[in-house]
Amino acid sequence: MSDLKLAAGDVSVGIAADNGARVSSLVIGGAELLRQGPRYGCFPMVPWCGRIAQGRFRNGETRHQMPLNSPPHAIHGTGRDTAWRVRHAEDTSAVLTYELGEPWPYAGLVTQTFTLTEDSLELTLGVETRSESFPAQVGWHPWFNRNLGGEDAALAFAPAFQLERGDDHLPTGRRVDPLPGPWDDCFGMPDGVEATLTWPGQLALTVSSPARWVVVYDEQAEAVCVEAQSGPPDGLNTDPQLVTRLEPLELAATWSWERL
Repeated sequence: MSDLKLAAGDVSVGIAADNGARVSSLVIGGAELLRQGPRYGCFPMVPWCGRIAQGRFRNGETRHQMPLNSPPHAIHGTGRDTAWRVRHAEDTSAVLTYELGEPWPYAGLVTQTFTLTEDSLELTLGVETRSESFPAQVGWHPWFNRNLGGEDAALAFAPAFQLERGDDHLPTGRRVDPLPGPWDDCFGMPDGVEATLTWPGQLALTVSSPARWVVVYDEQAEAVCVEAQSGPPDGLNTDPQLVTRLEPLELAATWSWERL
């Protein structure tokens, strides 16, 4: 199906249901904020975020192997690679779902919601189990255009620490003082994520979330990625969060903007 379209004032959002339920477009006052292309926009990371070391994780004594879609690791979950079902769609809101299945070894339901106003887009992700409990993570991977036709965007955020990154692109387990970019790194924000991208003279957009982790990726010239997520890279192994019948996994993030 073609993209869903949400609109509020001079803001429009495209949602590609058949391409991972990603936000395919965010236009504010005529300016496209998201890098275009089928791999870009803003895709949901579920049921894990970032890399799983060698694609392997454990649930109790049971070991699992995920496909190595970013050798030698598995990356960014399965949700971005599947079609989602549209459960609800109105002018300013939508709800999409998909059923977890192969290659993920556990049955579950993922729900993503979108709510648009003239000055914000609220996103939520939820994971419920259909059977036994399992570790999972959720988050979003937006590709914000570095340049909107003027000066490059500047990123402002104040993490408590940075996870040291090894040569394999995975955290070593050490927490270090935040280092200067460019980054493909995970940062801890124990009081919640708040990070602002400012395109001078044009727009300031803030990513906020109760998530305690944010990955910033700005090694490509075209875009800056600010990824609020429920756990760190390889977190299925190092910081597992169980989805149970009594406790689903839920996370929200809000993008709010101000015209300059």
